[in-house]
Amino acid sequence: MQTPTSIDAVQSMLSEQGYVCDRALGTVVFLSLSLGRPLFLEGEAGVGKTEIAKALAAALGRRLIRLQCYEGLDASSAVYEWNFPAQMVAIRTAEAAGGADRKALQTELFSDEYLIERPLLDAMRPDENGAPVLLIDELDRTDEPFEAFLLEALSDFQVTIPELGTIKAPEPPIVILTSNRTREVHDALKRRCLYHWVDYPNFDREMEILQARAPEAADALSQEVVAFVQRLRTEDLFKKPGVAETIDWAKCLLALDVITLSPEVIADTLGAILKYQDDIQKLQGSEAKRLLDEAKASLEPA
Repeated sequence: MQTPTSIDAVQSMLSEQGYVCDRALGTVVFLSLSLGRPLFLEGEAGVGKTEIAKALAAALGRRLIRLQCYEGLDASSAVYEWNFPAQMVAIRTAEAAGGADRKALQTELFSDEYLIERPLLDAMRPDENGAPVLLIDELDRTDEPFEAFLLEALSDFQVTIPELGTIKAPEPPIVILTSNRTREVHDALKRRCLYHWVDYPNFDREMEILQARAPEAADALSQEVVAFVQRLRTEDLFKKPGVAETIDWAKCLLALDVITLSPEVIADTLGAILKYQDDIQKLQGSEAKRLLDEAKASLEPA
């Protein structure tokens, strides 16, 4: 598929993949695609930051390459590694054969045949379907040295392998970076990107999302689910449920053939929307009924 030529086209394209986005997010995605700028998405876990990369890749017919960040991630793990076991086998084989040309052997050992490509290098390679979508997920889990390396890599869209030289992308990948804001990402990296804060959706938007991702749910049940989750987010919780939890909960309720919410059903399925025991304990007893009553009251016509 060709790159969309308008904001409306972006929203329509993503909607076809089951991803519902508002105009503000559609605008920044359109600008990122049009200008070839990385897109930095920040927000709470479960609000759809990672999903937009998946939807974009599927809509555009591009490969999705995902670099999952973690504490201690370094440049070599993100770019490439040498296949050390295979290199050792080649060395032993050459030694057993005798008379090996050491220079020729060294050249062979550090060739593409023994190179293990990690996500950043893979994203720099040419692709007949067009530049891939490179998802750098949960960047806030890494440390500042990796950020500095990433800043350089995203500036020129090239990486250097000492034994092979510099490899430059023939066409820059579509880059999406996400952060759950467990720590602040350095301003220098943010300035290289277009930025958007992905917030929890309002009731109408979350209904659209749920209808797109769980269309088999009855409208009445979907409304109760969304209204309850929206109320739940106003509580003092350690981790508020994201849109992903709303979808998961609705699917759990469908699997249990639930027609309408009740305090008993909520108590039995809280593990689908809350992931910390302290949060679950806060909804024991009358608290779940109170929130459910408020949610149902909000659905009644004024």
